[in-house]
Amino acid sequence: MAERLVLDPVTRIEGHLRIEASVGDGQVTEAWASGTMFRGMELVLQGRDPRDAWLFTQRICGVCTTVHALASVRAVEDALGITIPPNARLIRHLIAAAQNVHDHVIHFYILHALDWVDVSSALAADPEATAALSRSITDWDRSGVEHFAAVQQRVQKLVDSGQPGFLGSAYWGHPAYRLPPEANLLAVSHYLDALEFQRRYIRLHAILGAKNPHIQTLLVGGVAHPVDPNSQNALNADELGFIASLAEDGLDFVRRVYIPDLLLVAPFYKEWAGIGAGVGNYLSYGDFALEDFVGSDSVFLPAGRIVNRDLSQVLPVDMGQVSEYVTRSWYDYAEGDAAAVHPSVGETRPHYTGPEAPYSYLNVDEKYSWIKAPRYEDVPYEVGPLARMLVAYASGHQRVRELVDLVLSTLEVGPEALFSTLGRTAARGIEALLMAEKMGDWVNELAANVGAGDLRIHAGSQWDPSTWPKEAVGFGSHEAPRGALGHWVRIADGKIANYQCVVPTTWNASPRDAQGQPGPYELSLVGTPLADPERPLEILRTIHSFDPCLACAVHLLDATGKVVAKVTTQ
Repeated sequence: MAERLVLDPVTRIEGHLRIEASVGDGQVTEAWASGTMFRGMELVLQGRDPRDAWLFTQRICGVCTTVHALASVRAVEDALGITIPPNARLIRHLIAAAQNVHDHVIHFYILHALDWVDVSSALAADPEATAALSRSITDWDRSGVEHFAAVQQRVQKLVDSGQPGFLGSAYWGHPAYRLPPEANLLAVSHYLDALEFQRRYIRLHAILGAKNPHIQTLLVGGVAHPVDPNSQNALNADELGFIASLAEDGLDFVRRVYIPDLLLVAPFYKEWAGIGAGVGNYLSYGDFALEDFVGSDSVFLPAGRIVNRDLSQVLPVDMGQVSEYVTRSWYDYAEGDAAAVHPSVGETRPHYTGPEAPYSYLNVDEKYSWIKAPRYEDVPYEVGPLARMLVAYASGHQRVRELVDLVLSTLEVGPEALFSTLGRTAARGIEALLMAEKMGDWVNELAANVGAGDLRIHAGSQWDPSTWPKEAVGFGSHEAPRGALGHWVRIADGKIANYQCVVPTTWNASPRDAQGQPGPYELSLVGTPLADPERPLEILRTIHSFDPCLACAVHLLDATGKVVAKVTTQ
């Protein structure tokens, strides 16, 4: 008889996620993913000035802090036919790329590492042997015997205190852990290094975006950060030099810490190259335009679809084929719950019918999630770093092919290993290196523009609503760290008439649709082995490999109807 497991809340993610799974014969036989917060940002935006939308949508999440801002300004610019100047494009690219590198590093170490690394084992490691292991894979500075002994003592103090803090959210001593003690100690040391790295590196956003989280320098039509080599209050040569040094710091950390750790850990878990594949369809909208006009197909990360794990062809993306179901979601559609609705005319009409008692099982035969179910041509797709790297690899992207082939050859596996939990984790590291390398090119291109006297940062000509058409519809996309992000806006009489977001976690964490098709999380868990069902570490490995952001997928919660705050605008 199948046993029903409930993981609620799933931790080391952003937001609130519930996973229920049926388990039989030591493995998951069926699974359901439920977002447990109400999604409401689209309703907040109705009636507002579309030039302000990016400031509101950016508050959907405090982790991927720039992504909704970028998608939002692009949606409004698309609606109004605005082309931004080259400097604005490059500044936006640097902000987004810094988010990508920062997010992937933090995910690997802070959110995902404890699924593979046993902190309790690190306490038994020999610091001298750990130093030797470190020297065998990297020339990272913090690799001495004294350093690892100090890390071990620091962790021991946390354990002895009974309050292990940031290292406590894991199943210590679980039989599914495979790393030897020295590898565990090395990983814990780099976990601490990653905390220090992210504090330094995110200054890129403080410079280009004025603050982090939630940058302040975007504008519909460009950016608000002035560029002037002769001003101390603008992006000048000194600031460009500092930005270049921070970008190099990020590349150094990814090259000398992240990638070596990835290649160290993965061989101990090679069976995970055959676990967690999911739906087998992968979608990328493409991003990082290399030219400055609306609709350009010249992008650094290509758009495309991989279907049924077939890397022999990349299919095109037609945004008219995207739709969302609410058949198993706590919403209603005017057309009925079996309808597939395009986001440009999407609705956010909450209708909660879930369990009254918080600890009851979900009624998975009816509605069971606040997340909608996006589909492309009525088929579920996975989005994220794996989707992007698969599309780029199959499209012939030279650098992606080099990096993917390097990882595959090092692990002595074929391309089929990419379609897995391990492949998802590896793709995130590959992309972090790819983007960290590319940032230097964009810094140099921006510096060249400034040196040539091009100081333009804003299009300007269509800022005035009196120049806008009476009605306009726009779409803005961004390949956020967690995957394909789309914003749809309809503007009428200078105000937002409708707004819809379809975010990466909506794609990946979607519930069943009208045809009963599971979403990527749900299907990826089927067949997952469980060494100890009371401590379902293996479920967390696959779910965390997607890097869930439920705050993006479902935005607001007030279970009691209490007014938390009121905001008025003049």
